Amino acid sequence: MPEKPGGTEITELAALKALAQPRRQQILQRLTLHGPATSAILARALGLNTGATSYHLRELARYGFVADTVPPRPDARRARWWRAVPGDRRFPPPSRRTRGVRLVMDELNRHAYAADLAHFEQLQRESGTGADGRDADEWADGHVYSRGALRLTLPELQEFFEEYIALMNRYKRPDAGTPPGARTVHTRLLAFPGPDRDIPGTESSATDDANRRETDAS
Repeated sequence: MPEKPGGTEITELAALKALAQPRRQQILQRLTLHGPATSAILARALGLNTGATSYHLRELARYGFVADTVPPRPDARRARWWRAVPGDRRFPPPSRRTRGVRLVMDELNRHAYAADLAHFEQLQRESGTGADGRDADEWADGHVYSRGALRLTLPELQEFFEEYIALMNRYKRPDAGTPPGARTVHTRLLAFPGPDRDIPGTESSATDDANRRETDAS
């Protein structure tokens, strides 16, 4: 899928179904976190057989979510290597979703939210930020989290989102330009409107919890 200004909206139901499949979401997350891999490497990591991972990779490739890539070493050329294809992919807003798209998006989001939370908690434990008594490594401070509230109109919220995407793109760079010591940092933005009512005696709030960092880089 060629990249377009403002992102590429995925409207094809078959593409959304391909992306919503839980195993394919796991494959994409694995490729994003650990870099290129073969179907055999993915099978071992995810507890699948190579036939299953090969099938899922072909389906993801059909819609441009993964692609062939150059093997990392000359001695690895016999196997087919895959990489996740980055991009600013958008989904149809709820107001324009058909019943079929809505059902697929509900399934995709349900698995994605659960996977994100599980991954966040796993990495917290591995870096020593949990309650197991281990010393934290230097990247433990990278588990940052923010909560806040803003009074916005819908156009302002849409503008806020586009500024967030622009900020993400500003920090993206090719591997050749990445300094030593850098690690993949997973970011998630979740914004949702509150109840449609004003509460007397309250003022708009944009403050974060005092014990949280102000930047979400989880």
